[in-house]
Amino acid sequence: MGEQGGQGRRFATSTSNRGRYKPVGGPVSSQRVAATSPVTMLTLRHRPHVRNFIAEFIGTFVLVAYGTGSGAQYILSNGTSATALSSVCTWGIGVAMGIYVSGGVSGGQLNPAVSVAYGVVGRLPWRKVPVYVAGQYLGSFCACCLVYLVYFEAMENFDGGSRQVLGPNGTAAIWATYPQPFASVWTGLGDQVFSTGLLLLCMMAMSDPRNMMPNKGLYPIANGLLVIGLGLSFRLNCGNAMNPARDLAPRLFSAIAGWGLGPLSLRNYNWFWVNILGPHVGAVVGALAYQGCVGLHWPQGFDNDEKLVAGSSDPQPLSDFVKDDEAPVITDDGQWQHGSQPRI
Repeated sequence: MGEQGGQGRRFATSTSNRGRYKPVGGPVSSQRVAATSPVTMLTLRHRPHVRNFIAEFIGTFVLVAYGTGSGAQYILSNGTSATALSSVCTWGIGVAMGIYVSGGVSGGQLNPAVSVAYGVVGRLPWRKVPVYVAGQYLGSFCACCLVYLVYFEAMENFDGGSRQVLGPNGTAAIWATYPQPFASVWTGLGDQVFSTGLLLLCMMAMSDPRNMMPNKGLYPIANGLLVIGLGLSFRLNCGNAMNPARDLAPRLFSAIAGWGLGPLSLRNYNWFWVNILGPHVGAVVGALAYQGCVGLHWPQGFDNDEKLVAGSSDPQPLSDFVKDDEAPVITDDGQWQHGSQPRI
């Protein structure tokens, strides 16, 4: 009787809650079908490193496609279809579009110097830095391949098939940056350290929720304007690369695609490294400068729920500036987390 009574009670419980509990072995719900569909099985929501790699790859691809495409138009048309100004602006537009494409996943750093600097100041875990950097270099290289195919016939028309680095028919500057004859190695190195330092100083400020951080949708545009401003200010000496992925990967591509060792052997191999070392040093210096001058000195309470309005000494809740439900993000374990989108 006890066993039968227990079975009766269990049966009664299951029947009384029939509307609330689905019977085991019953019809499969549409949600369960969707969870095992081929499209869902191909998603990478539980593979954060792969997602970050692909995001940085495609974002840097967009950036370099815009920039090298504008350079090709300018050089191959002898300045009739584009100008130096339009080329500078296009690089800034490429930055903005690249961040729009990848920012929701990886933050849209698109620059190995930025990723390393963020690792130094703790904004990006070091285990992610190699993943970001690999995606950035590969995305840049692949963009050069496709831009080369798009402008192949124009290059053939321009130089008759004889690829030259510099000179009247030089086309290597489509891909990488080259110094003016008067610019020494030390001038180029200082140029890259200083300009990339300014880049990171401003990026750190724009991504600090305690400072004048722009709205999430305007953040890419702000970064694009930053790059345009630096290009208009510091382009003369050596092209103002500020990004090793934007310079080294295209330089290697041009060496493979017909320009020979010229892009690397310029000045007896004593130039190509400037646009690798300079941006990395400058980025770390700029990030540390922001932390030392601004980031570490906010009044008590700013880390939690307080922020000063520009031009006012009255604090306002940080939630007025960064909404809790601004954007859902996926954490490393693949779980959705609601909160303000991190600038990493």
